[in-house]
Amino acid sequence: MSRPDPPTENRIVLATRNPGKIKELNDLLAGFGLTVLGLGSFPEIGEIEETGTTFAENAALKARTVAQATGLVALADDSGLVVDALDGAPGVYSARFSDPGATDARNNEKLLDVMKDVPEDARACRFVSLVAAIAPNGEEIFAEGRWEGRVLNAPRGAAGFGYDPLFFDPELGKSAAELAREEKNARSHRGRALRELLKHWPDFWTRASRTKPAPRP
Repeated sequence: MSRPDPPTENRIVLATRNPGKIKELNDLLAGFGLTVLGLGSFPEIGEIEETGTTFAENAALKARTVAQATGLVALADDSGLVVDALDGAPGVYSARFSDPGATDARNNEKLLDVMKDVPEDARACRFVSLVAAIAPNGEEIFAEGRWEGRVLNAPRGAAGFGYDPLFFDPELGKSAAELAREEKNARSHRGRALRELLKHWPDFWTRASRTKPAPRP
């Protein structure tokens, strides 16, 4: 696949095929003049194995792989649910918590099962998102977002995806799956990480447009 010139227009690739993430990230990036492509536009890129032990490692691995394959700036998010009573699990294994071929339903069932004897005051958790933007020339930026909550005893709501039906936001008095899309974007870990990332976007885009990265001090 031939590699385009360094970016001269705001085209980026989201390193995911997850339709929920693509929709959510598209909404969050819509106001920044970015043309967003998903991995569905690049079928030649196969599955990217997440071999990292941290959210940052996995996000960087995905973004770097896609940037090198497409010649475009790639943005990748690695996120998950961190539960205090489970010593941080499921964490980076959130998408495959129940088994390697896990579904949202099976992951939620397992979470309910392992938390069934945990008292209400010990069910604190948070969604964590680490977003990486990496350019073909090696320039990169990272940002983290967190959303504090607690694990419910039963699912609530029908919107969202992943662990949303079991994640309760005490300030709003609702589960993540009970929130309207705009309301969720304003609160979510991914929204917070992206808003932090986009504060530094103009400088990053300038550096990403160079043929070679500038020397580091």
